[in-house]
Amino acid sequence: MDSHTRPLEERIRWLYALAEHHARTFSGAEATLDRTRYLARHPTRVVVMKCMDGRIHIPHATGTPLGVIHPFRNLGGRFDLGWPFLGEMLTRTVQQAAACGHRVLMMITYHFSRGDRTRGCAGFDCDTHAARAHAFQIQDQARRLFGPGGGGVYPLVCGFETDQEALILHGETGATLDLAALSPQQRGELDPHMATLCPQMPAAVRRDLLPLLQGNLDHIASLRGGTRDLDLQHREWAICVGQGFDFLHTPNTALIIGPYSPDLAEPIRNAAAIIRDNMAAGRIPDDGCLLLASAPYEEMGVDRARAELKARFLGGFAAEVIQREDTDLALRMVRHTAVVDWRTRGLERLPA
Repeated sequence: MDSHTRPLEERIRWLYALAEHHARTFSGAEATLDRTRYLARHPTRVVVMKCMDGRIHIPHATGTPLGVIHPFRNLGGRFDLGWPFLGEMLTRTVQQAAACGHRVLMMITYHFSRGDRTRGCAGFDCDTHAARAHAFQIQDQARRLFGPGGGGVYPLVCGFETDQEALILHGETGATLDLAALSPQQRGELDPHMATLCPQMPAAVRRDLLPLLQGNLDHIASLRGGTRDLDLQHREWAICVGQGFDFLHTPNTALIIGPYSPDLAEPIRNAAAIIRDNMAAGRIPDDGCLLLASAPYEEMGVDRARAELKARFLGGFAAEVIQREDTDLALRMVRHTAVVDWRTRGLERLPA
């Protein structure tokens, strides 16, 4: 279905069906076994810092089982490891990995389009240089936080070219490896390439990175010769605040705002302005938009109750910001609150 042109009620039903399908796939026997086997062979924890843009779907572009990669998503791909909540979440992920004897690969991404600058990252006004510079700032912060050697946490800056869905890896001395320039038959060259590009990367991390790179080579090859709609405009009709939106990798559907920044009001205002512009330009119907707030939980009881409170707070905060900035949009906005069972990725809508 074309989720951008239907009445809002139908679009919302479609979104929940997408979430249900994702949860069934994630928690199914086959996916669970695939994930378990993969992590047994490749125990390095992979964290990806990325933009909320639905085109940046790293598991899909690398052929990695769902649940292996831990995404941190935010509007514009903007992060600061000094933000208290973000720093705590990232540090907890690293400490959990270290307790199991595992290292962490931190992929810090920016994205752009070779075919048309305007298809780049809207969060940086399609300025690839600015987006790339920001990624290197995060890398510097990670080195200060976890150590400059990269033995426990290796921060790797990666470009993502959305036309070919290709990774570009940035090495320690300024050299790059553009996977779009290689063929699947050159997969055997990846390990020596990475050893030269990132000599400080631990061998175990490089070994566990290789399947992602090989998967990306295959993915790039599968797209060549096909027909794809690359000229995508902003057509988002949902604002999602919080966590648990792994199911939303459909381009131009939702603007996702992670609960990381100390100033959540600014990205919420920006998201509301984009929705308003989409309506004014006729890219989406003007019958309203969805505000969906969500928080994950891992255990029943207090953990789930805390997730409910957090989701309700985020939803209320976002609604107040939008009410102050755009009363007309607020009147046409449908507000939902949900929690996500992180064990199954099941999205559970809460009563109003």
